[in-house]
Amino acid sequence: MTKILVLHGPNLNLLGKREPEIYGDVTIGDINKRLKALGNELGLEVFALQSNREGELIDALHEAGKTSMGVIFNPGGYTHTSVAIRDAVSAIDIPVVEVHISNILAREDFRHRSLIAPACAGVVSGFGWRSYTLALRALSEIIKTA
Repeated sequence: MTKILVLHGPNLNLLGKREPEIYGDVTIGDINKRLKALGNELGLEVFALQSNREGELIDALHEAGKTSMGVIFNPGGYTHTSVAIRDAVSAIDIPVVEVHISNILAREDFRHRSLIAPACAGVVSGFGWRSYTLALRALSEIIKTA
């Protein structure tokens, strides 16, 4: 079965509690369950990992480059600051889809620029938790046509 890594960045462990007016009340566990169920429908084996540490996210990307066919990645606040994470995405030879729960273009100016996006196959933003399922569907199509 085709393996997909879902990588959640900093503070996403607080989903459902942190700023529900922006991020909703769905937890990271809820998102992971929905992705695993959708993955089964699509013939994909979905694994999820969350870390608040930049180096751990980079290590997970490196490992995914060896063991997975694609990554769905919400880099959280590192989206706007981490050249190292962008370089890790560029270094692996599998498609990565950047995901955001909120519409980052409708938020503060500093959130309008993603350092990661140019290294990704695409970006899904602003659809709440559904951004993840939309990304999984897109990644599935990208992998099938590659």
